Amino acid sequence: MEAIERYSTSNDLLTLLILLVLVLMLIAKQLFQQRFSEFVALLSSSKYMVIKSKEHKALFGFNLLLFCVYVLSVSLFLFVVYRNFISGHIENTGVILLRIITGYSFFVLLKITVEKIIANVFDIDDFMDFYLFQKQTYRNFLSVLLFPVSIFLVYAESPKVLILYIIAAIFLLASLYTFTRIIQKNQRLYMRNWFYFILYLCALEITPYVILYKLIINSSGV
Repeated sequence: MEAIERYSTSNDLLTLLILLVLVLMLIAKQLFQQRFSEFVALLSSSKYMVIKSKEHKALFGFNLLLFCVYVLSVSLFLFVVYRNFISGHIENTGVILLRIITGYSFFVLLKITVEKIIANVFDIDDFMDFYLFQKQTYRNFLSVLLFPVSIFLVYAESPKVLILYIIAAIFLLASLYTFTRIIQKNQRLYMRNWFYFILYLCALEITPYVILYKLIINSSGV
């Protein structure tokens, strides 16, 4: 019987990335125990949102740690998707992984910067800070839930494409749910700024992702 050559991609760098995310979460838990406990109970309790949303400190240590977890966790999942959809055999794992992390970080930070500038131009800084904090908090939480799923996909022998579609769909639906939940809880605040908020949704919550999707599709040749 003729042997069949089997290609595989080394998971060493992915393992290091997974350990880095775990270390970041451990640091967040050890340095900010009460805040971390309130954060992980986000689905069952709104205490974290009610109390912490009044601070609006994006550069606070806990927020920075969770933001790093968010970027790395999503980047890890994107790498898994790339490996299974675009290239089953990746020779330069480190280069591709670094590009994904850098590209996604740049995309998120640029988007936040533009949002801040627009908020300042229209004089709705407090409103936008409040919205961005809540949105990013829920995304941080979803990325923590996505992380163990990504670990499973990394070490799975060959995850089926259907599974990746289902996970991506669940993540998108969960993001949509958290977005509607934010709107429902703060209807009065958003109604006072409804015109600017609609402009924001069209310009910065829909268009950037459509453009990003088009770029990915065109670059992959799908």
